[in-house]
Amino acid sequence: MPGIIFHIDVNSAYLSWTAVEQIKQGAECDIRTVPSIIGGDQKSRHGVVLAKSIPAKRYGIHTGEPVVNALRKCPQLLMFPPDHKMYAVYSKALMEFLKSYTPDLEQVSVDECYLDFTGIAHRFQSPVAAAIEIKDRIYEQFGFTVNIGISSVKLLAKMASDFQKPNRVHTLFPEEIKEKMWPLPIRELYMAGKSSVDVLEKLEIRTIGELAQADPDLLQIHLKSHGKLLWEFANGIDLTPVQTKRVEAKGIGNSTTLSKDILEGEEARKILLSLSESVGNRLRQAKQKAGMVSVEIKYYDFRSVSHQKQLSRETNADTVIYQAACELFEELWSKEPIRLLGVRTSKLADEGEPEQLSIFDIQYDKPKDEKHKKLDKALDEIRKRFGEQAVMRGTFLDSELKKSNSGQKRSED
Repeated sequence: MPGIIFHIDVNSAYLSWTAVEQIKQGAECDIRTVPSIIGGDQKSRHGVVLAKSIPAKRYGIHTGEPVVNALRKCPQLLMFPPDHKMYAVYSKALMEFLKSYTPDLEQVSVDECYLDFTGIAHRFQSPVAAAIEIKDRIYEQFGFTVNIGISSVKLLAKMASDFQKPNRVHTLFPEEIKEKMWPLPIRELYMAGKSSVDVLEKLEIRTIGELAQADPDLLQIHLKSHGKLLWEFANGIDLTPVQTKRVEAKGIGNSTTLSKDILEGEEARKILLSLSESVGNRLRQAKQKAGMVSVEIKYYDFRSVSHQKQLSRETNADTVIYQAACELFEELWSKEPIRLLGVRTSKLADEGEPEQLSIFDIQYDKPKDEKHKKLDKALDEIRKRFGEQAVMRGTFLDSELKKSNSGQKRSED
């Protein structure tokens, strides 16, 4: 019997929570009913839009655009700075309320979560009836609205919650995919970033349905492993369970909080290279290889995103880790200012463990991998004897990266 999963998402969370707090303090105007945004500075007009009201959306204002552009579109726009401490309070209250229904909850950000409703579905007339009750009780108790998506898998529940807003309940079960999801443009598909959309449109794939019916081998040629992932998502394939408890992943990683936010992809890639070298060195010291690489980006407003990539075979080579990290970064980055970057490896195996190689590996990849191993080993020895700065890649010579690292907060796990 298939399970029932809810995806619950607060409608324009930052703006909604700000509006509720203002009303509590006696404000007469509900900023959700007028053109308003959260983000930026009214005087300097710097920053980007973090959240917008529905009236602001009618002016063509969208999340992530510079505040100065939003003000050009709507000169009477109201602006309010973010208050992350206050958002954390509302987020905690919401999650505690939802746990009163079931402890099987996975919080994925400050304003969204998954509920595995399977175990208590029998208590309600239907999943939709249960979702409507939850939605209405949230509004009555807290004063803000949510969208709830319902499906048998997490991906489709999330897609459903993004349908018409606000204050709605939508279903997207596998049998509804063709009708409800396939007609949508591919940019609406979860994990379909701008670079992927650009590639797919060049292949004349413009809707999720066209992507679902495309040749997955062709997609892998153009988008590598991410192409296969997008094809699976377009077909509603997602086997990930609701993680009710945070799993302590076994792996080796490194991250750096930047001394100032960066906006240039080139600078970000230099940082990823530095992190990849650090992670590769620690893997080799531990005599481990990794089968999975993940990248984390934390933006200037403390929102975090991450994604992972399965490697064709385990490695501890800096260059291979860096290449995977760059591919993940291109998929994830929204072009917004970056506060933190992280590279992590997992699915570890002992360095001496035998590998299952294909003919392709033997003919092409294996010789290159041996070169990587020899080079990395030589660099490790030099750095061990003469210090970390004894050898520096040419790409760092004209960069302030190595210098700025002394002023950055680094984290290793």
